[in-house]
Amino acid sequence: MPDLFMSRFGLLGAAMIGVLGLTACGSGASGQGGGTQYHPSMSYGPTGLPAGSYATPAVMNPYGQQPPMAPAQAAPPMAGRDPYPAGMQVARVSGAAPVIRAASYLLIDARTGAHLGSSNPDQRRAVASTQKLVTALVVLDAGNLDKVVTIQSTDAQVEPTRLGLGAGQRYTRRNLLNAVLIKSANDVAKALARDNAGSSAAFAERMNAKMRQLGGTSSNFRNPHGLTEPGQYSTARNMARVAMAAYRSSVIREAVSKRYYRFTFNSGKSVTLENTNKLLGTMGACNGMKTGYTVASGRCLISSASAGGRDVILVQLGTKTQYIFNDARTLMTWGLRQLGANVAEAEVTEEHGLTAMLEDEPSAMSGAGDGETVVVP
Repeated sequence: MPDLFMSRFGLLGAAMIGVLGLTACGSGASGQGGGTQYHPSMSYGPTGLPAGSYATPAVMNPYGQQPPMAPAQAAPPMAGRDPYPAGMQVARVSGAAPVIRAASYLLIDARTGAHLGSSNPDQRRAVASTQKLVTALVVLDAGNLDKVVTIQSTDAQVEPTRLGLGAGQRYTRRNLLNAVLIKSANDVAKALARDNAGSSAAFAERMNAKMRQLGGTSSNFRNPHGLTEPGQYSTARNMARVAMAAYRSSVIREAVSKRYYRFTFNSGKSVTLENTNKLLGTMGACNGMKTGYTVASGRCLISSASAGGRDVILVQLGTKTQYIFNDARTLMTWGLRQLGANVAEAEVTEEHGLTAMLEDEPSAMSGAGDGETVVVP
């Protein structure tokens, strides 16, 4: 396709056509999802997306809670609202999407849900710790992030990565949520799940209800952390729905954008948790999201990037090589350029690129296993 400069309304029509072909795609609507807080600088949901996009179906809150009103900063209802402000014309570059090594992936425009590139997006696969984004959304739906959670001994009965929480210790939901999203701590995920629903199994039912609320129909979660369990799976398309909902949450966006987080134990000891997402600090446009790895799932990564008023989200599942971050940088850079952002084309060599940080499975952890906790002092 030759270079094409499109008007605001031409872009809207193109986005509608592209997205209408993805009837399984979707994301949470503004004002639904309980305690979710939405990013104030962008317009989302049915009032900010073209018809047929990733907008969530109008359903009641799946947990029996009455959903709150939309945030005050949300855009007013306006049919066919242009997601890009006036004067932000889009110039699409020519050429097909770069080839990457994921078994399945989906790259989307984070503002409209428009499909930019994909491979096997509906293939059911284990998604490892990327499903902690669903965990975070369910926790946010309950609200009251300053509520104190008392740790129980059963919370620590999970494989690494673990933060090393002890029975009787007390932390706010907000502190624990940061530890889950930044360091992917599985014991913390279990504590949040128990606090929310009484058990990991009951919490998984809420995760599945949340996915249905977002319009996802090809997922089944069995635990809050993503460690391998029979019958647990999702798809790149369904996880793109989750990622769009997470991208709208100011709480999640702030957490996943941090390279480091200082966690203080009740004893007064502090540890610096390093984000498992190696794109942060190495790709200037990257602003976060979530990593994952198990032997069954392979390397997984949900990442987001923003440049020049354009935003993209990429879901990669089942990468078998260690260069998943290289692939993410290459494909997201291409996606931003597709949307007209003035960013340099990614030039990444495997010899000098970013290798993947392994997490979740004991066999995949360097120096982890036999009950050892994995923290960064």
